[in-house]
Amino acid sequence: MNRLKIDLENCYGIKKLNVVLDFSVRKAFAIYAPNGSMKSSLAQTFKDLADGTTSKDRIFPARPCTRNIADESGALLSKESVLVIRPYDEVFGHTEKTSTLLVDAKLRKEYEQLNVDIDKAQDTFLKALKEQSKTKKDIATEIASTFTTSPNEFFKALLRIENELQTQRDAPLADIHYDTIFDDKVLSLLETKDFKTLIAEYTKKYTELLGKSTYFKRGTFNYYNAETVAKSLADNGFFDASHTVNLNAGQPLVITTQKQLVDLISREKESITNDKDLRKKFAEIEKLLNKNVTVRDFHAYLGDHEELLPKLADIPTLREELWKSYIKVRYPLYEDLITKYRAAEKRKKEIVAAANTQRTQWEAVIDIFNDRFVVPFKLTAKNRTAVILGEEPMLTLGFTFDDGHEQATVEKPTLMQALSTGEKKALYILNIIFEVEVRRKASQDTIFVVDDIADSFDYKNKYAIIQYLQDIDEDPHFKQVILTHNFDFFRTIQSRFVRYDHCLMANKNTNGITLDKATGIQNVFVKDWKINFFTNQRKRIASIPFIRNIIEYTKGEQDADFAALTALLHWKANSWQISHSDLDSMYNKVFGGTEVSPASSKTVVESIHEEAAACLNADTGINFENKIVLSIAIRLAAEQYMIDRINDSEFVDSITSNQTRALLSRFRTQFKNDTAAVHVLQRVALMTPENIHLNSFMYEPILDMSDEHLRKLYQDVNALNATLPKQTAVKPALA
Repeated sequence: MNRLKIDLENCYGIKKLNVVLDFSVRKAFAIYAPNGSMKSSLAQTFKDLADGTTSKDRIFPARPCTRNIADESGALLSKESVLVIRPYDEVFGHTEKTSTLLVDAKLRKEYEQLNVDIDKAQDTFLKALKEQSKTKKDIATEIASTFTTSPNEFFKALLRIENELQTQRDAPLADIHYDTIFDDKVLSLLETKDFKTLIAEYTKKYTELLGKSTYFKRGTFNYYNAETVAKSLADNGFFDASHTVNLNAGQPLVITTQKQLVDLISREKESITNDKDLRKKFAEIEKLLNKNVTVRDFHAYLGDHEELLPKLADIPTLREELWKSYIKVRYPLYEDLITKYRAAEKRKKEIVAAANTQRTQWEAVIDIFNDRFVVPFKLTAKNRTAVILGEEPMLTLGFTFDDGHEQATVEKPTLMQALSTGEKKALYILNIIFEVEVRRKASQDTIFVVDDIADSFDYKNKYAIIQYLQDIDEDPHFKQVILTHNFDFFRTIQSRFVRYDHCLMANKNTNGITLDKATGIQNVFVKDWKINFFTNQRKRIASIPFIRNIIEYTKGEQDADFAALTALLHWKANSWQISHSDLDSMYNKVFGGTEVSPASSKTVVESIHEEAAACLNADTGINFENKIVLSIAIRLAAEQYMIDRINDSEFVDSITSNQTRALLSRFRTQFKNDTAAVHVLQRVALMTPENIHLNSFMYEPILDMSDEHLRKLYQDVNALNATLPKQTAVKPALA
């Protein structure tokens, strides 16, 4: 985009604005806008565009609003292409996308792929366990809770049982339905005193019977193990190959077929389970279960799996045995997951080490802030590695407060309580830098609308901001529209990087807003008015405060020419007598030369009022010289009026300083009932002092003054003078 076309109507007080900003040569425009003219309104309109919302007129919402902001082809700007930087927004902070400044794409991609590979293996493994256990619970949480003290340490749990699984020969409980036992209602029953007593009695009797068994041995070879052996031998063709099994039962017993072995196991099992006392214990357990209708499924299941009863005496151990059985059946998937996890963890450590050694754009942003801005704290990136690797979405800043004597690490809420408003604003600038650098990294074409970003900063930080705006200006993808009501800031950015012809001044009138080419940015007196002192009456009159200022600094207030020039800014007895010839002489004594004005015989006061009258019909615009001429004419006319009404020459002659203020104070006391006149004269005192006592180093106040307001005030003061009788002591020449 080389040209920005702005066509606005009824947008937040902007009645009308139609302008084209040409970025084809340079990429920054600076717009000086006096308070109340259009700055915030224009920024808000662009903010609406960036937010994708409609604009409006807040005071007159019924007025039709037009907002067309387009490029040279007529295409409307996209909301992504605009970023509005407000003077201060306490809420605005860096977003997740600013954390991309930390990303090493290659490392992060590899790290993420490691996680993808592990996730795939984990999903396959958990799906198999869900099928095996028939549970509806979260398996990863169940396993972690079973083998560790935390429900979140899934891989730690898997690694803990690795050796146990390797030595485990079979999976005796693999077909048991997990939820049948590990149901909240069942577990509550199992924890009751009555059930624990019955289980203990049953287990004691069962253990006793198992100890008397001919073939079974408690803890090593029970009938479940025997059935597993029989099935395994048959499945592997042991008996088909004419092999035999010798059992040690006091006397040798040779088993030649699977059926013989199964029948023997069955008879031995029945001799235990059919024991009268054991049956009695089981019946008592069933009776207790029958009383609780909420565990019917468990009751039914237990009837077919009586061998589980002894294990119910130790639920934590049963839980471990269940999961180890489920995993043992799916052991290849377990082994694959563990292998990939170990390999990934090893590579992750290498990637983390590499990430820790890298310097990222985040650090560069933080360095910019720490180096350029004067604040009582330093910043660090706390979780940079986690963000680089995608483990956390946003960077966390660390703050070290330094009061010049010692340092302390503080959290952001505590820091914000200790910072001044200016220091908080500096922290806000950090967030702006983050956002800019994200766009720079993405090579995203952007128009930055900068709304008095340096407002209320001290000079050190103000210059740091200007330096960063200059950095933005050097990026080929960025363009800037810098709005300000601070003329010193306006003047500074023009001297640093904004071309003079890209500096505009906003002028508000009844028809809307115009943006005019700026004038007088760099010492208007030396570069314009002094050059035209003898050819342009208005600029000649506007130069009077500057010449007086120079004499004050070089010769002092006692100099006769200083007093004469003061008489052209305050009404004195000799004000009407000072001619242009006198003014030429004073000018030539200060600057050298012999040039004279064409109107050398005319009085200066007469020219002041003539030029002020002409200013009433001048074109609207910045009008530096118009504003000064109007201000001088207003002051002279107002003081003439008060002196005439007060009619006390002794009092007037006694005034040695702050003449307007002294006259107004006397006038308000003497004519307190003349409220209309007092009101006009108070406006004079408020609006004109800084303009008349303008000097060559500071003339911002006059720019903030509305040209229309000064015109109206001049007319009002003249209306007061028109009520006076003809004066004989002085000859007024009022428009």
